[in-house]
Amino acid sequence: MTEPLFDRSFGAFLFDMDGTILDSIAAAERVWSVWATRHGIDAASFLPTIHGMRATETMRRQNLAGIDLAAEAAWLTQAEMDDVEGITAISGAASFLNGLPGDRWAIVTSAPRKLALRRLEAAGLPVPAMMVTGEEVENGKPAPDCFLLAASRLGLDPADCLVFEDAPAGIAAAEAAGTALAVITATHRHPTEIRHPTLTGYDDVRGLPDQNGWLTVSRQVRLLEKAEA
Repeated sequence: MTEPLFDRSFGAFLFDMDGTILDSIAAAERVWSVWATRHGIDAASFLPTIHGMRATETMRRQNLAGIDLAAEAAWLTQAEMDDVEGITAISGAASFLNGLPGDRWAIVTSAPRKLALRRLEAAGLPVPAMMVTGEEVENGKPAPDCFLLAASRLGLDPADCLVFEDAPAGIAAAEAAGTALAVITATHRHPTEIRHPTLTGYDDVRGLPDQNGWLTVSRQVRLLEKAEA
């Protein structure tokens, strides 16, 4: 059974970035393909594993002997900052985020801060007042550290936060943190069984404050649907 999404209030919304509010898959896979080729890794089988985790952890899982993980991650970050072609906002994300009170939402991403800012700019999305990035936590997703840190900074219990995620590592991190969870499926290429509420994007929802200033997720009826009623 999925947890409620439309019938409760949340102290804050916590958004993953890549695949959740913006689509950077093509750009990320171009850069990671170059990295994989440099290290003799089959890109076709490797690329599906790169999403949702910090670069160092993705690299570490390849068990490559004698590589400098910090140097490799720095190279990758710079290459990703240089290649933002085709990065776009998930449908409706800009309007949804711009409609939220500034102190009630945050981005919680595995990306380094400078890359996160670059991609947000490329996608035309707002930068929140608070952002937790990959270099700020000891353990990256699927560990819950990033979401726990975000809730703590906002002065909230994790259970009072709603996380928007897309990738298995981020979903596992939110589950471990004890937050509520909505899964964004806009960039999912294959059907996946998900036991949490799902949204294809943000066109049909918006975040509204309740009488106490907390946020609710409200369904938005489109004008066309009203006209046809």
